[in-house]
Amino acid sequence: MSRRRAVAVLALVGALDSTYLLLAKLGYIGGLSCGVSHGCDTVNSSVYSSFLGLPVAGIGVAGYLALFAIALAGVQPRCAVERWPDQLLSVLSGGAVVFTLCLTYAELFLLRAVCQWCVLSQVVIVAIFALSLAGLLTGRRPAVQSE
Repeated sequence: MSRRRAVAVLALVGALDSTYLLLAKLGYIGGLSCGVSHGCDTVNSSVYSSFLGLPVAGIGVAGYLALFAIALAGVQPRCAVERWPDQLLSVLSGGAVVFTLCLTYAELFLLRAVCQWCVLSQVVIVAIFALSLAGLLTGRRPAVQSE
């Protein structure tokens, strides 16, 4: 499986995870199923579950869907040798990793609660970032046409 396809699959997993968290945040489902830890509802109802008035889970859904679309565009034959998908995926997922680190800090040290669904999202975005960086570092270059 190509890196970009793997990013697309991971982004889809992240979008589904974030959708579940968003539905819980908005009250469309009861509580979060939180078998491993018991902090899911604590984290998802905290002041840190919103950013600039928007649910963090909603930002996650939008971000993961954007990454999914870019990764899918990047596997199309006309874009297969282009660098822009990896560059864009790296920038967007890198920003998401920084945002995730801030949220993880809040989870661990301010709330002292851990949400397994948030951990899943954290792992997914770090994996997407790593795969995107790997795409950049492999030296993939656009095909050069000779004159």
